[in-house]
Amino acid sequence: MYRTGALDLILHGGSVPRWLYDRMVKLAKGIFTVIVDEFGVEEVLNRISDPLFFQALSNVLGFDWDSSGSTTVTCSVLKEVFGKEDFGVKIAGGKGEKSRKTLDELEAIGEEFNISTRKIEELKYASRMTAKVDNTAIQAGYQIYHHTIFVSENGGWAVVQQGLNLESKTARRYHWLSKNLKSFVETPHTGIIGERFHENVLDMTSKKSEECRKVCVDLVNEPKEKLQRQYLVLVKPNQTLLTEQPKKIGFANYPHYKLLPEKVNWKALYEAYEVKPKNFEEVLAVKGIGPATVKGLALVAEIVYGAKPSWEDPLKFSFAFGGKDGIPYPVRRRVMDKAIKFLEDAVEAAEVGNREKLEALKRLKSFAPKTLTAYKT
Repeated sequence: MYRTGALDLILHGGSVPRWLYDRMVKLAKGIFTVIVDEFGVEEVLNRISDPLFFQALSNVLGFDWDSSGSTTVTCSVLKEVFGKEDFGVKIAGGKGEKSRKTLDELEAIGEEFNISTRKIEELKYASRMTAKVDNTAIQAGYQIYHHTIFVSENGGWAVVQQGLNLESKTARRYHWLSKNLKSFVETPHTGIIGERFHENVLDMTSKKSEECRKVCVDLVNEPKEKLQRQYLVLVKPNQTLLTEQPKKIGFANYPHYKLLPEKVNWKALYEAYEVKPKNFEEVLAVKGIGPATVKGLALVAEIVYGAKPSWEDPLKFSFAFGGKDGIPYPVRRRVMDKAIKFLEDAVEAAEVGNREKLEALKRLKSFAPKTLTAYKT
């Protein structure tokens, strides 16, 4: 995967009027009827996990290109469509309180599709772990508030979830796909989309963080008292007594030292020590291991043992098409046009009124950036 730019997702208030929502459901039904008929059930998951396709779909259904609501409402529309239609795909989860019903809904989906008990448990684990990774292993200040998992009749899955940064009042969307997923904790996403890049973002899913992840596992498997002593040295480096005020100190070689949290969940770390995790994924799976604890472990690994994590924001957009700034390569116009043409054909084939088709096509055509005309196909 490549970093190729960013897409604005501004927090928009208000709700979708019923007259529009009903039309969105009708249009989405037509589009996915074509997709399933032409390409099969698993292609639905492939498309949903593609950030550009998802955004184009949202625009076709009626959203502004930069609206954060495009995630929550589009997923709500698709959940209704897939719930009513026999497309071989169902959706669990949603925004806020609905996300807390995800595991129960996965049970129901498993029964409907006659999925094995073992596979249902794997789906539940995928739901929990994707949320844990995006809340804890990647720390850019975004708290997950919307979580949906798309499940096919064959047990494949895709996750679309969104986080909110209260300080910057922006949203960030995360895409996952089970197909070819080798690890939940190393470059697992098919795309991460947000308004802006942030500085000093701890990314424990980066390949650059591989050694740091290994050291964190080693630290968790050490007796809690030893880890506490090492941590105390970092939090209060010149303190000789617990009641003594620490002196100011600067770690010139470790610019992220100032991000060291003073409080970590020692109870959770003790429970992790009892579990004896074999890898970083198992560390994350321990209940109570949150962002502060992971950041504390990462900084001990970096400062004490020299195993540096990545502090680069993993924000990505449209790695399949390239970036408008030419990184890692200029936008692949033909490939992008092919995706747009696919949606155009789907809209044409959809069972909607002529006027609605026309308006949907207009929205789709406006999605292609005019600034890309300088690139040769």
